[in-house]
Amino acid sequence: MENCRGRGAGVLLPVSALPSPYGIGSLGDAAYRFIDWLYEAGQTYWQVLPMGPTGFGNSPYQSYSAFAGNPYLIDLDTLAQQGLLAPEELTKTDWGCDPACISYDKVAEHRLRLLQTAYENSSHLHSAGYTAFCRQQAHWLEDYALFMACKAHFGQRDWLQWEQGIKDREPSAMMNYRVLLKEKIQFWKFCQYHFYLQWHSVKAYANEKGIAVIGDIPIYLALDSADVWAQPELFLLDGEKKPKAVAGVPPDVFSETGQLWGNPLYDWAQMERRGFAWWKRRMAGCALMYDLVRIDHFIGLVRYYAIPAGEENAVNGSWRQGPGEKLLHAIHEEIAPDRIIAEDLGALTAEVTALRKKMGYLGMKVLQFGFDGNPQNSHLPHNYERDTVAYSGTHDNETVIGYFSARQEEQDRACFYCGIKTPEALPVGFMRALYGSVANIAVLPVQDILGLSNTARMNFPSTVEGNWQWRLQSGQLTEAVARDIKRLVHIYGR
Repeated sequence: MENCRGRGAGVLLPVSALPSPYGIGSLGDAAYRFIDWLYEAGQTYWQVLPMGPTGFGNSPYQSYSAFAGNPYLIDLDTLAQQGLLAPEELTKTDWGCDPACISYDKVAEHRLRLLQTAYENSSHLHSAGYTAFCRQQAHWLEDYALFMACKAHFGQRDWLQWEQGIKDREPSAMMNYRVLLKEKIQFWKFCQYHFYLQWHSVKAYANEKGIAVIGDIPIYLALDSADVWAQPELFLLDGEKKPKAVAGVPPDVFSETGQLWGNPLYDWAQMERRGFAWWKRRMAGCALMYDLVRIDHFIGLVRYYAIPAGEENAVNGSWRQGPGEKLLHAIHEEIAPDRIIAEDLGALTAEVTALRKKMGYLGMKVLQFGFDGNPQNSHLPHNYERDTVAYSGTHDNETVIGYFSARQEEQDRACFYCGIKTPEALPVGFMRALYGSVANIAVLPVQDILGLSNTARMNFPSTVEGNWQWRLQSGQLTEAVARDIKRLVHIYGR
């Protein structure tokens, strides 16, 4: 889109949380209907969460690949319409008893089985579209498909526990497993072909409606990922290819003991010697997938928190210098600076802010963080600057209703600031405050638009169980809600 960062409003909703009768949101009819609703509500942005294949804890921030798409998000009805699945196969499957909650065990079991059936019914191998896709994505697709095939072959164990030859990517072992697992490799490539085909169709529809898509990329990768297995020299690993130190953040408002993410850290010196080629390829892919890209934990590119391997929490980490401007100039060869949003929350320093502004990136503010009683708090709308994406909360936050229900003093300040009488009206008060601010972009999670409690929370940082499961239900986003929001969009010139 020509102007993808103009003054506007948007909604944060992960694809996985879209309504669907098949266990998890997908790139099918519900995605198109959500875009229609955004259009009717006067919205110009749809922000999604990372869409990579999820690994440990089902977290989109712990993916098996920095380049692949999540096969769970492939729309099954679309495959049925293409003659690759029988409709009755979809309806007779047990997808779980709660349509508002993803049952990942059932999704993993049944979706992969149905995708396997679709693959077996497909004649894609010699089609021009599939051949072109494989050629264009060859820099990651072959390694990813082999990685996933090997994971299944070795009982889903992480690659450090595979047979030594393939673990170390010895040429003879690579050749042997490519032959042995040929069909499974083709299956995983088939899944990626359909994911990208469906996603680009959804994105094109959004753009036709004047809606820009904001993507989200995790700064770090999972240790158990195709990228770390394929290029271990780009990460801080020891002689046994185990991390020397891991990623996280020090104690903060989310956790008294910090957040121990556990991801391997980049070997930035090695990355620089290679001209940051891996990062350039990653951002080139993002430039095709999204209109704007939010770089998660942007602070970590300036300075990053390293926690010694084996620690039980993030208390004993230390700060190290990141690549900063050198990396950013490199990725600008693939994506324009005005298409980047820097997630600059957390342990913010003057150096981080100065670099973000110098690069011309949008920064982030979260209104939920604004009510500590300090009128200079940077998260309060009267302190915003234009180069800002302002949120009521993010995927890591409680909902507005949930957060203030347990914080009476902050609730009183928030109600007074927003000029409302009852805490139940805070989500609308937040919307008015954000829309009326000078921030270029104002985004609310769909849970806050609907005024939902913490039962709709997406993620509890520093925990593994019960995250990334909430789903929107059909009919929750009504025409009346769209009309009300569109009036506010008009009033505040968004």
